[in-house]
Amino acid sequence: MEIRPLTRDQIEHVWSIDRSEIIENIYTLKDGELVLHPEFCDAPGWEEGEPEKYTPLLQESFDRGGQFFGAFDGGKLAGAAIVDSIWRGPRKDLLQLSFLHVSHAYRGRRLGVRLFERSRQAAKERGAKGFYISATPSEHTVNFYRHLGCIVTAPDPELFAMEPEDIHMECVFS
Repeated sequence: MEIRPLTRDQIEHVWSIDRSEIIENIYTLKDGELVLHPEFCDAPGWEEGEPEKYTPLLQESFDRGGQFFGAFDGGKLAGAAIVDSIWRGPRKDLLQLSFLHVSHAYRGRRLGVRLFERSRQAAKERGAKGFYISATPSEHTVNFYRHLGCIVTAPDPELFAMEPEDIHMECVFS
């Protein structure tokens, strides 16, 4: 599996990633603490209209200096990660890990960790002190980030307005 930068023309290929998942539990925040709740959802993948809605936003991120990485199995895109270039956090020293998805068939092989680490390296090279992450509230996603050292943080108002049910986290680099 090779991880390499994506070109602007390859952005539309992120929608080929199979992000389907059976979700059995989700997290919510109560008084600043994570609370796990049973909530079953057979998430089939990208919702209708997401590629049309988000491709222009991803292209804008690329155009302003966002860094895009793809994990390739031969010519097939198995996963992708995006580090946006807008500074976040109260001290404006965090970069947002705005996208990290691994196709269903490639999960459990540490590909997500490899994409996270490659993204961390790129963010550190830009002078970031850490990541800001707006994570979907599924148990699997939140626990993935917690395992990597991410903690719950005060939500960025702009990102919270876009995704109020997400779990807002930060990961300070060592």
